[in-house]
Amino acid sequence: MISLHHGESVSAWMDTVQMPTFSTLLEDIDTEVCIVGGGLAGLTTAYLLLQAGKKVCVLEGFEIGSGQTGRTTAQLTTALDERYFMLEKFHGEKGARLAAESHSAAIKKVYEITRKENIDCDLEKINGYLFNSHDDPNYQLKSNRDKSHEYLNIELEAVLRAGLSDVYMTERVPLSSFDPGPALCFPDQLQLHPLKYLQGLAQAIIKKGGQIFTNSHVVEVQGGEAAFVRLQNDHIVSCDSIVVATNSPINDLVAIHTKQASYRSYVIGVEVPKGSIIKGLFWDTEDPYHYVRLEKNEDNHPNEVLLVGGEDHKTGQNDNPEHCYTRLENWTRKRFTEAGRVIYRWSGHVMEPVDGLAYIGHNPMDSDNVYVVTGHSGNGMTYSTIAGMLITDLILEKENPWKSLYNPSRISLTSAGAYLKENANTLIQYKDWLIEKKLGNLDSIKVGEGVVYRDGLQIVAAYKDDYGNLELNSAVCPHLGGIVHWNKAEKSWDCPCHGSRFDCHGKVIDGPAVSDLTLISSTPALHPPDVLKVWPDADANPVL
Repeated sequence: MISLHHGESVSAWMDTVQMPTFSTLLEDIDTEVCIVGGGLAGLTTAYLLLQAGKKVCVLEGFEIGSGQTGRTTAQLTTALDERYFMLEKFHGEKGARLAAESHSAAIKKVYEITRKENIDCDLEKINGYLFNSHDDPNYQLKSNRDKSHEYLNIELEAVLRAGLSDVYMTERVPLSSFDPGPALCFPDQLQLHPLKYLQGLAQAIIKKGGQIFTNSHVVEVQGGEAAFVRLQNDHIVSCDSIVVATNSPINDLVAIHTKQASYRSYVIGVEVPKGSIIKGLFWDTEDPYHYVRLEKNEDNHPNEVLLVGGEDHKTGQNDNPEHCYTRLENWTRKRFTEAGRVIYRWSGHVMEPVDGLAYIGHNPMDSDNVYVVTGHSGNGMTYSTIAGMLITDLILEKENPWKSLYNPSRISLTSAGAYLKENANTLIQYKDWLIEKKLGNLDSIKVGEGVVYRDGLQIVAAYKDDYGNLELNSAVCPHLGGIVHWNKAEKSWDCPCHGSRFDCHGKVIDGPAVSDLTLISSTPALHPPDVLKVWPDADANPVL
């Protein structure tokens, strides 16, 4: 499977599977449910609705699995990004219990689907371990080890209250290369190859009579009695219900986007000798945290691949993402002495909700027949499956105990501080419209690089392609007018306000924007522009 655009990173999954191809929608059609987004959430929802007898079509703007499903590390776990003691604070003990119940059900559902549809996706049941991070050299002091126990004990008590009775404290993680101390063990978690699983889901959807259209970019979603979805080529899908499963909703201007923040998360794959590291899922308690798993290498290869992720930061708010890979590699080599050469490096797009849980259900301030799924945090595999189960019940008008918990319109007073903090950060990003100018010259742009500069009243995103030609686009994000920043690692333009992303040529690749950056010219101005420094130095604003 190839990447979406020139310069984009390629994950271990994309490098090892060829996804099925589908045709572009070139006519108007009618269906019962139109699903926008061909990732795990979209295909799981389509599969379950077809199983219930609904007529379904899926519209994907690029190729199946080309979004965030192919950029996960594919861990299905009941150990959530938001600790259970925090979920109790935001949603009460009942809410935490329902969260645990839904993620447990999602794990069982994935296992059930793989068996029923005979999907060969390298599915394995393994244990997961949550351990404290101890970069402090004084950690070996008894007082610090006691603090470690205290944190994990608080979480263990909340986990047990949530109904996960099989979770227990172990004195150490089963790793020989380093000892982080005690850990919480979550038994019977799952790992798999996400694109092989998605491939199997797509084949099952077609067998059940579903329709899948790729390279069919949606630009308008309209609910109500005469609901429809309009494509960029002006063809219309008329339907009874619409499900928007695009990671960041493309049909919502403000409501959802004020309640979540867009982040980039990084992954490296390093070779390790086969059998040198026990299979398992491993997570530390740093903020942002690190997540680790093993993946097999090519057949008969003497090494396995250790996947290590972390170093998250807000989209468009880090001027040197290469440093994230460097820090990730340093963290890995410090703890895993078996680590060999780095063979994979990629990043993904993560939506973080302000109160710790995903948004799944009726789209806020919209017609009742428009549904969204977003805010997956770092638990996208299980949340995508929960979305399929919950939205299927909502469309079929069945009762579901998770409806209120994941309601996208919910308001949590206990998360008001996080809400205000996230929106204050968003507003600050608009300072780029007023930032002081810094003299520069377009001729100094290196091949394959981009820069943002002011030309009179216009702010321009300039990219020099491999042939030395300059492509000039407006740097103004078409969603809500943020100024995009250049992402060196992914060769993309990223908006720091709500996370819209565009390839190096200005084509939209991640919502909430649905349209491309406005093309200005393919030739540079004759006078040297004033180059804007639209992000702080890395040293002045370290990665969060």
